[in-house]
Formats: sequence, structure tokens, C-alpha cells
Amino acid sequence: MSLFNPLLAGAHTGERLLACIGAAIGIGLTMVVCAGLPIGAAANIPIIVAPLGASAVLVFAVPSSPLAQPWPVVGGNIISTLIGVTAFHLVPQAALAAGLAVGAAILVMSLLRCLHPPGGAAALTAVIGGSGVHDAGYAFAFAPVGINSIALVALALMIHRATARSYPHVPPPSAPTGPVPGLQATDIDAALDEMHESFDISRADLDALLTRAQAHAAHRGTPGPSAPIPPAGLRRGDRPT
Repeated sequence: MSLFNPLLAGAHTGERLLACIGAAIGIGLTMVVCAGLPIGAAANIPIIVAPLGASAVLVFAVPSSPLAQPWPVVGGNIISTLIGVTAFHLVPQAALAAGLAVGAAILVMSLLRCLHPPGGAAALTAVIGGSGVHDAGYAFAFAPVGINSIALVALALMIHRATARSYPHVPPPSAPTGPVPGLQATDIDAALDEMHESFDISRADLDALLTRAQAHAAHRGTPGPSAPIPPAGLRRGDRPT
């Protein structure tokens, strides 16, 4: 049964239900919005592209992920599509063009700080998407891919705000009760360097998580009454409502 334990740290049933509802509304309304726009109907181009479904998973299920922020969604999808179109035109062999498109998309997205996994699918779609996509050329990156991405982000902003969730994500304060002795930012950097791994969490969130965990440990070990640690959404001086 351990296979069915929550995959994401901090995942709760209520959050998952909100993610499901948000994604359903977001994708549905994106199609409604884009259906009212002239997005290549004559060229046999869909009003919404498949990679946007993966974008919706990130935007609504893990809105705090660096990969799910507005710039990665919009920039990653558009830039990757442009790279895919370029690969299709420059490389006549389909398998080689597909591989180069996805690999180059990862590189450019990383350099431009807009790494977004669905961008790889967008780059691949530009190579294997069929005659309608190929005939559209570079315009495909903007309509429908760009319009889809912008519409999804705009709807996500409204839905997350309506459900009191942070999007675009703002890291919580890293020291809720003042500086915590024993842990410094350089320690976090050193640990990351030693592990040689990439984690789907920003450094600011990681710093906040570790310092809060250490603050809770210190709070537990302090004898006598002491002030409670405020919720993650509150900064020092704020009053809970």
C-alpha cells in the first residue's frame, strides 16, 4: 500500500481536489476563450494543443513549483515550439529532428530560466504535428501555443486567487521567529552541491522549509511556555485572522 501514499510532500486531499477542479475549469475555459479567436481553423490547427494538459497539471497541482510559474509556462511553451519548428525545417530526418528539438528546447529553456516540462512536448509537436502544424510554421508557436499558454496562466491567476492559494508563488519568510542558530544559507548550498541532484523546489522555499523545521525542533526542546511559531503565510509582525 506504500505505492499509494502521497507522492508530493505536504499534499492533502483538499489541495488535490482543488487541483482537479482548477485544472478542469482552466482547460475548459481556455478552450472556450481560444474557440472565439481565429486560431488557424482554415489550416487545420487545433484550438488547444496537447502539451497544455501537462501545463495544467503543474499550474494547478504544484503551483509552488518553479516549473509551474507564469514565465516558464508561457516562455517555455512558446520558445520550445519555435525551436521545434526550426528543427523540422533544418533537419530532414524526422527522428533526428525530434531528438534535437527536445534536447535544444531543454537547453534554451534552462538558459532563459523558463524550464517547463510540457515545453519538450511542444517542441516535439512542432516536428511530428502533421501538415497543418508544418504549414503554419513559426506562427504555430503563437497561435495556438502562445495564446493557449497565456489564457491558462490568466485563468490560473484568477482561480488560485479565488481559492486563496499563492500563484505566482511567493516563498514564505524563512525565519518566522528570528534567525535560527546552526543553519546558514551556505550550509544549504553546500548540501545541494554534495548531492548533485536537482529538486523541484526553489532555493528560497527550501531555505524556509529547513529553517522552520529547525525552529520547530528548537521550540519543542525549550522548557516552559514560549510563543507559538506563526503559520507559514504570516511574516513577523503580522496578526493571524
